[in-house]
Amino acid sequence: MSLFKARDWWSTVLGEKEEFDQGCLCLADVDNTGNGEDKIIVGSFMGYLRIFSPHPVKTGDGAQAEDLLLEVHLRDPILQVEVGKFVSGTETLHLAVLHSRKLCVYSVSGTLGNVEHGNQYQIKLMYEHNLQRTACNMTYGSFGGVKGRDLICIQSMDGMLMVFEQESYAFGRFLPGSLLPGPLAYSARTDSFITVSSCRQVESYKYQVLAFATDADKRQESEQQKLGSGKRLVVDWTLNIGEQALDICIISFNQSASSVFVLGERNFFCLKDNGQIQFMKKLDCSPSCFLPYCSVSEGTVNTLIGNHNSMLHIYQDVTLKWASQLPCVPVAVRVGSLHDLKGVIVTLSDDGHLQCSYLGTDPSLFQAPKVESRELNYDALDTELKELQKIIKDVNKSQGVWSLTEREDDLKISVVVSLNLDSVSQAPDVAAGTDLVPSATVKVTLQNRVVLQKAKLSVYVQRPLVLSRDQFTFEFMAPEMTRTAAFSVYLKGSYAPPELEGSAVVSYSRPTDRNPEGIPRVIQCKFRLPLKLICLPGQPSKVASHKLTIDTNKPPVSLLSLFPGFASQSEEDQVNVMGFHFLGGSQVTLLASKTSQRYRIQSEQFEDLWLITNELIIRLQEHFEKQGIKDFACSFSGPLPLQEYFELIDQHFELRVNGEKLEELLSERAVQFRAIQRRLLTRFKDQTPAPLQHLDTLLDGTHKWVIALADAVEENQDSLLQSCARLRSASHLLILLIGLWQKLSADQVAILEAAFLPLQHDTQELGWEETVDAAVSHLLKTCLSKCSKEQALSLSSQLTKPNDTSRLKKHITLLCDRLAKGGRLCLSADAAAPQTMVMPGGCTPIPESDLEERSVEQDSLDLFTSHKHLVAETPTPEVSPLQGVSE
Repeated sequence: MSLFKARDWWSTVLGEKEEFDQGCLCLADVDNTGNGEDKIIVGSFMGYLRIFSPHPVKTGDGAQAEDLLLEVHLRDPILQVEVGKFVSGTETLHLAVLHSRKLCVYSVSGTLGNVEHGNQYQIKLMYEHNLQRTACNMTYGSFGGVKGRDLICIQSMDGMLMVFEQESYAFGRFLPGSLLPGPLAYSARTDSFITVSSCRQVESYKYQVLAFATDADKRQESEQQKLGSGKRLVVDWTLNIGEQALDICIISFNQSASSVFVLGERNFFCLKDNGQIQFMKKLDCSPSCFLPYCSVSEGTVNTLIGNHNSMLHIYQDVTLKWASQLPCVPVAVRVGSLHDLKGVIVTLSDDGHLQCSYLGTDPSLFQAPKVESRELNYDALDTELKELQKIIKDVNKSQGVWSLTEREDDLKISVVVSLNLDSVSQAPDVAAGTDLVPSATVKVTLQNRVVLQKAKLSVYVQRPLVLSRDQFTFEFMAPEMTRTAAFSVYLKGSYAPPELEGSAVVSYSRPTDRNPEGIPRVIQCKFRLPLKLICLPGQPSKVASHKLTIDTNKPPVSLLSLFPGFASQSEEDQVNVMGFHFLGGSQVTLLASKTSQRYRIQSEQFEDLWLITNELIIRLQEHFEKQGIKDFACSFSGPLPLQEYFELIDQHFELRVNGEKLEELLSERAVQFRAIQRRLLTRFKDQTPAPLQHLDTLLDGTHKWVIALADAVEENQDSLLQSCARLRSASHLLILLIGLWQKLSADQVAILEAAFLPLQHDTQELGWEETVDAAVSHLLKTCLSKCSKEQALSLSSQLTKPNDTSRLKKHITLLCDRLAKGGRLCLSADAAAPQTMVMPGGCTPIPESDLEERSVEQDSLDLFTSHKHLVAETPTPEVSPLQGVSE
């Protein structure tokens, strides 16, 4: 918001529901009075042509009847109006009006009236050109250096330039590579047309090049205008500005210098007439129009720029000199002399608000009266201040801010997951290996308390789980309405998802008295999918590569009662051992000890242990909660499986590296393929036949190579998605074991999840390895730091892909080592203090140098990954890994 407003000198509103654009405004002495006063010519898309000569009695007056000199309806929409020497045999000014399919040139004249209403004005059609192509815009000037007359150049919507030498049509040429027309201007000093193409680059074409470019075949003039088939033109110079242009204007300081000004979507540029950039300015707001003009300071240019915030900025080169507020968003701005007042700024909005204004401020004649000095009553001031603060607080509360309880009552969301699988699977012909894929139905119920707008329900699950439908839209037009959305979930892939948890998110707008559009709000509800959706009963296996043991403080529970839907053998066999078969082929075996309070989970794949382990702990907690036992706890005392975890990290990183190599090779082969195509095209176009020199064979071989590489890239991407899911499952398992191992609180586990499970998707630019390495390094240098020296080390602000995973594996090992020595995870301010980590019996201090870190890393690896059987060796006699388990 500007401190100053544009001073309104004269204004009016044109018509009703008419539309205008940047070409609809022009200022000139169109009636050739010669007194130096400009007239305002305005054309609208409704076909109305109006000419104004403002004469306000006092500043700020509205339009009077005598200010409107002429108003005619031309029927066709008016795209642009210009004034110049457009009629042969005379150098007087005439008005050119561009319609979509017609160019008309009029003479404007006035006759002295004999009655009180004054002069009468009329227009006379001098000539017109019917266009064979739809026009976009036009420019005019002394093309080719002609004297005493102006020629007109019209750009069509398909990129053709049509040049008219006053009453006759000269020629038409297509701009090379034209897709969409851009702004067009003529530079008299270089005799060039300058435009901005759809390639977002400024292009300059010499008029002589356009004029001497011959047509492909000789036709008569009418056919030449209709078809316009010219040969390929050569551009004089180009400059890539990287954005679309709104307007172009050319300012000439003298006969030896001129500047090209281009207004972009975010910047405006000043170019020399040879295409070099003089300067550019990045704009803070989205511009709508501009007008450069010569400054009073020698060698500088002033520029008026209007923006969509209804502001008018005045720049001297790149320096902002003035900013003023306008009553509307301008789409066209001009400067002229009106009623002996020079430098009047004329602006036009898209809805027809025409305003003549000037810059400056009105002097203030008010003088504050002297006040009598009196003693201040500070107690009364404190009381008044408290009352004002209470009023401000009440006002803020009434502006759409409501309490959390009230927000929750606005919309209630509940999710019900069917315990039984669908009798007829909704999976569309999907099979995981040899297993048929089942589906489960989920119902989401929404109930509103007040009227809500634009309620949109979005459902998310972890890949490779997919939904039959994931987006729903509702309108709650009345209170106490209930809406239900039902959809199916099924597995689409040959690997297990990292989580069985999904989330339903509802975004809606609640209208208020001050904001009828509504305040956007979001509410979320999580749900858990059944294990039967991805897992079937299977045969237990006695041999497995990966095993882990979970200790509890309560007697063992029958697996039949924990997993009632997975019984496949006699009940006696199912009490202590149970097999799970994941869709796609993986096998997991769960064993319960008959005497000790332990459970063992084993599988051939390390990451497959996660879902069964997590499901076991959740069902054990629910089992004991139903019995009223609140002190149930699980623990893990075996070595952490870091070596298996690191193998998954290496596999994931290797797929990322392979993906980059394949994409780089594919890019090289695509470049080679296009080069061979160009060679062949040149041979085929050559009038003299030449041998292909096996270029066709090379093209066919390169094409097959490109297809094979594209297939390899897709296959690698699929493998990378599977590796990401397996790595997330292993990360979940590692976090769970660390939490049970060190008895971490829920907040500390959440910190580990934030570090090891970043939210963003894995991409080639930003991957899992660098993100997790930055998070773990931050924890090591803050809450797990040993001294203030480590806290002083700053992390890099830019994440880059590492060369290998050795640094990440070292940091994860150090994290586990410091947690083992008493470190605690915390994100509060007291985490900045170095912690003293003490273990009973003493321990080795955490090293300061990188050399010591490497030695500790090796020791930690020996400590955490001494063997793949993840059962703690303890001296007590009953600690046999699983007593009473039949193997």
